[in-house]
Amino acid sequence: MKKTATFLFVVIGLILIWQAVILIFKLPDYILPTPAAVLHVGYARANLIASEALITITETLIGLILGVILGCIAALVMVFCRPLKLWLLPLLIISQAIPTFAIAPLLVIWFGYGMASKIATTIIMLFFPVTSAFYDGLRRTDQGWIDLANTMNAKKWRFFWYIRIPAALPSFASGLRVATAIAPIGAVVGEWVGASRGLGFLMLNANARMQIDLMFAGLFTLVIFSLGLYFIVDKTLRWAIPWQKV
Repeated sequence: MKKTATFLFVVIGLILIWQAVILIFKLPDYILPTPAAVLHVGYARANLIASEALITITETLIGLILGVILGCIAALVMVFCRPLKLWLLPLLIISQAIPTFAIAPLLVIWFGYGMASKIATTIIMLFFPVTSAFYDGLRRTDQGWIDLANTMNAKKWRFFWYIRIPAALPSFASGLRVATAIAPIGAVVGEWVGASRGLGFLMLNANARMQIDLMFAGLFTLVIFSLGLYFIVDKTLRWAIPWQKV
């Protein structure tokens, strides 16, 4: 209850600051629309915004799920197969060294203007934080647990399943939080490069037509979805990993 009240207080404060900036600097609507104008167009064009948001939400969730699965698999491969690690590690670094916006047009060419290219963009953006966090967690199992397992002659698969993976989950949770925060960005970047649907397309199209209030309405819809997704994932992680604060 206290956190909700604090959140509402921050939101109201930001809205008041926004309105004050417009009044003080006498900014026109095509530079910065008022909160009331954004709320009005959001209500008037709710069906349009909702239909476009559904596309972006679908792309984000599919990209997040696939990215997490592929990231976990890559981390496990690097732990258990050193020859493949020598190949995967440079690929991880390259995936972050090249700006996603630079390769997004190629993804559109390869996968088309549909959802596939946006999902691929999302996967590329969050693959590194998930893989690196889970990989570090798997490598840093507490030595006391390792000694205890060896003393009890635990089988390798039991040691891995009951000790190494649970010990790595807090690190994995940190990577998953980062991935959750940037997943919507991946979908929107893909929509900016080439799309005919989605919130990114809506905002880009509204900006080109100088419909700044509609652009802000789409932006705030994306923000609300991103915050909601992050808090759902965060609460789920806290419930799933009760033995350690994450």
